[in-house]
Amino acid sequence: MSDAALLHLSLPVDDLEVARDFYVRVLGCRVGRERNDWFDVWFFGLQLTLHLRPEEVVPPTQQGVRHFGVVLPTQFEFDALVARVNAAGGTWLSEPEIHSGSELSGKLGGKLADPSGNVIEIKFYEDRNDLLS
Repeated sequence: MSDAALLHLSLPVDDLEVARDFYVRVLGCRVGRERNDWFDVWFFGLQLTLHLRPEEVVPPTQQGVRHFGVVLPTQFEFDALVARVNAAGGTWLSEPEIHSGSELSGKLGGKLADPSGNVIEIKFYEDRNDLLS
């Protein structure tokens, strides 16, 4: 394990097995630590902890701008992930598309919700310099 800092995020889910299936089979994450009421997955370099807390689950329509996600390094990886989500019957909140507005130009992205409604954005930038500009 590297000494580099790692990002960590904890989210509520209403069913651990359904969440595990989604994050592992659909998104391609690897499971880390596990306990009776939570488990970790490695979400593209982020340690994501999914807690069994059905009372804290909020539908996507009530989350406002709250979301997390990943900027993938290649369009091939972006397209492959979109294909896995589609093959699994995933529902996009905003379909993957190229954004042409000046503030988002160069971004290829879409948003989906996990089975508990946590909103995830998947992105790719043709020019990585657009990422922070």
